[in-house]
Formats: sequence, structure tokens, C-alpha cells
Amino acid sequence: MTKSLGAFCLTITLAAAIGVAHARADENLHIAPPVNAPPSPEPDAYRTDDYRKPVPATLKGAIVLSPAQALDLWTRKAAIFIDVYPRAPKPPNLPAGTLWREPPHFTIENAKWLPNVGYGVLSPEHEAYFVHGLQKLSGGDVAKPLVFFCLRNCWMSWNAARRAIAHGYTAVHWFPDGSDAWQEIGQLVTEAQPEK
Repeated sequence: MTKSLGAFCLTITLAAAIGVAHARADENLHIAPPVNAPPSPEPDAYRTDDYRKPVPATLKGAIVLSPAQALDLWTRKAAIFIDVYPRAPKPPNLPAGTLWREPPHFTIENAKWLPNVGYGVLSPEHEAYFVHGLQKLSGGDVAKPLVFFCLRNCWMSWNAARRAIAHGYTAVHWFPDGSDAWQEIGQLVTEAQPEK
């Protein structure tokens, strides 16, 4: 099924319909800063809060991709595209008997979705999931080209790409404008399921 991600940026869940707020504001990634916001300076550590703020123009050790460059890699099947958009959290304190349905996630066609690995601090379980996911997707080849993305001005992709570099991957690419720019250049997105 192919859809426009724009239609899904403002996620409406059953919980929201009955007035239940999300537990953590930093997980409301549909609230984006202005497109023309100036880039942030590249920090020396992972970003641990305010994930929807202007990102740096650089990432030491990675190749930063424009939309045209990302499309070229994708068209040539020259890299593995990895979406790190987080899974929607189940709202806390749902009334008894409320059915929670996780909203669908749409991403670049053939991209692999590794949710919740872009936070600044990972639990041991999410760190293991990230390491296992990269090994599986790369076939154990640390020189395999990997493209990390999320949405425009989303630090999660910057964090995940930096984390891959820290784990010894040598052909890390970062697509900072992510699936927002992907659609702006006329490309479609498809519904995704998390990698196992």
C-alpha cells in the first residue's frame, strides 16, 4: 500500500480521540521546526532531548546526503536505507477497556525500520536491537553503505548514524531531510513494519 506520509504526520489514535495525551512531549515528532531554521553546530555527544530541533549540517565520519544524492543511491540499490522513526508510545493511564491501536508508519520504499534506536540514551535492549539490526542488514559487512534517516530536523537519525559509526561502520550516510524531502521530490512512501 502506497500513501503520502503527509497525511499521517498528525497521528490520530483512539486515545487522542478521547482526550488522552501522549506521555512524553519529545515523542510527538510531528511537531517540526521551520524548514528554513539555521542548522545547529555539531555537538560532541548524542542529542538527548528536543529531538525536533534544527540539526547540524555535518556529522563527523558520515556522508551527508541531499535528496538527489539519496535518490541516486536508492535508485542504484547502492545502500541500505534505515528509518529510525520511533514507535508511537502507548498513552499512559488509558481508561479500563480502552483498545490501543498503534498508528501505521510510512517510510521510503524498501527501507528498513529500526524504531527507537535514535534516542540519545538507549536501554540495553534497544542497544542490542540496534547492533543486531545493523549486523543483519549489513550481512556483517561494516563497509556496507547505510543511509540513516527519519524526518526533516529530527535528531534521531543523526544520533543513530553517529551510533553506527561508533560501532565501527565505515560507510555511514545521513539523510537529514528524510522522508519529508523524499516526498517533496515526488517519491512515494509505503507502510512499514519494524525489523525483527
